[in-house]
Amino acid sequence: VRIPLPVSNILWEHCIRLANRTLVEGYANVKKCSNEGRALMQLDFQQFLMKLEKLTDIRPIPDKEFVETYIKAYYLTENDMERWIKEHREYSTKHLTNLVNVCLGSHINKKSRQKLLAAIDDIDRPKR
Repeated sequence: VRIPLPVSNILWEHCIRLANRTLVEGYANVKKCSNEGRALMQLDFQQFLMKLEKLTDIRPIPDKEFVETYIKAYYLTENDMERWIKEHREYSTKHLTNLVNVCLGSHINKKSRQKLLAAIDDIDRPKR
């Protein structure tokens, strides 16, 4: 059975969106991450995008920025992280908490970590 192109594009879009959301969910489950690990996340995602561009004509790739922004957040400093958390409400509490614990975990003191986690909790509070 031939699938009409508009239907095929919708199916591809949903699959790509789900794959990108799954990548961020996987990155949010990371327990430790070195600088090399962060670079590999970016490299893996670029490889994924290259393969997708060969498989489908859908442009722009759905949720591409969602994944790229999350990976780049691993490089933020403590001061930038608080601002980033407040600006990026599209990520779940789990995603944000992992960034604080894994990215800055060994680089900040307990008080600073609690401050960032409180900022995440403040953002999450209106949702409840």
